[in-house]
Amino acid sequence: MRNERGMPKLTAWWRACAHPTHHPFPITLFLLFLLAGCTKEPPVYQQQSYVFGTLVDVTIAGEDEKRAQQLIGQVLQEFDRLHHALHAWKPSDLSRLNQAIARGEKYPVTPELAEMLRDAAALSAQSGGTFNPTIGGLIKLWGFQNDEFLPLRPDPAAIAALVKAAPGMSDLTVENGTVTSRNPALQLDLGGYAKGYALDRAAAYLRGQGVKGALINIGGNILAIGTRHGQAWRVGIQHPRQPAALATLELRDGEAIGTSGDYQRFFELDGQRYCHIIDPRSGYPVQGVEAVTVLIPPGRQAGTLSDVVSKPLFIAGVDGWRAAASRMGITQALLVDVQGEIHLTAALKSRLHFLAKAPLLHETP
Repeated sequence: MRNERGMPKLTAWWRACAHPTHHPFPITLFLLFLLAGCTKEPPVYQQQSYVFGTLVDVTIAGEDEKRAQQLIGQVLQEFDRLHHALHAWKPSDLSRLNQAIARGEKYPVTPELAEMLRDAAALSAQSGGTFNPTIGGLIKLWGFQNDEFLPLRPDPAAIAALVKAAPGMSDLTVENGTVTSRNPALQLDLGGYAKGYALDRAAAYLRGQGVKGALINIGGNILAIGTRHGQAWRVGIQHPRQPAALATLELRDGEAIGTSGDYQRFFELDGQRYCHIIDPRSGYPVQGVEAVTVLIPPGRQAGTLSDVVSKPLFIAGVDGWRAAASRMGITQALLVDVQGEIHLTAALKSRLHFLAKAPLLHETP
């Protein structure tokens, strides 16, 4: 819903007997506003926008409309700021840093970006390098640094050259307000980090403003604050091959959930699906996995981890996802393989309610 200037309107979701809200676009997780019967309840205010190349959705309960509008406006303004600062291929602080790295030059960065790079480096090391924000060159080569993805198989020699160059976060030096790299092939793309970082920023702001109930959704990475008028926020995990939820769960205060899938950013060529999640060790998009979902407990970086952690599990695949989860300190996770079978931890299984006939489950401690 948009106003005369094309901007999203603030919507109060409070109709009695309302149906679950399904977004008509392929995001990894979607919100399910499930009302109890046909009872009338206080309004819940929601506003949507398009940032970070995806739809974002901020919902607030327990505030009047004017205050909710002000709070959501501030959150969306912050998202827009981060989007423009961290864009990997359009003019931004990050793209200018990449240009300097390619020239072998130092580049001054903000304290915020410096801290983000230090944090991303620590998470990359913890993942064994499978979470690697420095493979922007490979992402560009595969055509995923574009608004539209064309079916194009890159030159194998170009892929091999970038893999041989082996850029990694350890190639960066961040000190005295500047960043340099000893590897000119290093090109930063924070697409697997920025959405989660923005979630944490939004949550800290809303809590600081005294908000008792909110749900923040950035393209399927979702963080919950408090409750929805005393009821837990319920979210659905998107089925990777059907326009419906695979399962639902109640998201507790401070928890965050995120999914990486092969169905949102991909192209098909000669009957083969190529998704945007690239294994930095091979230089090729990951095959054999349709989706990975992680549930993160409350914490200062719950949002960031919901964005970052799913990638190492996705890249590790069916044989290695559980070990990758342990390395990242994750106990609640699931993986959907290309046969549609679900591999999941017992801790997450206990939280899920499957909506359709239960698929084949492979449970692990």
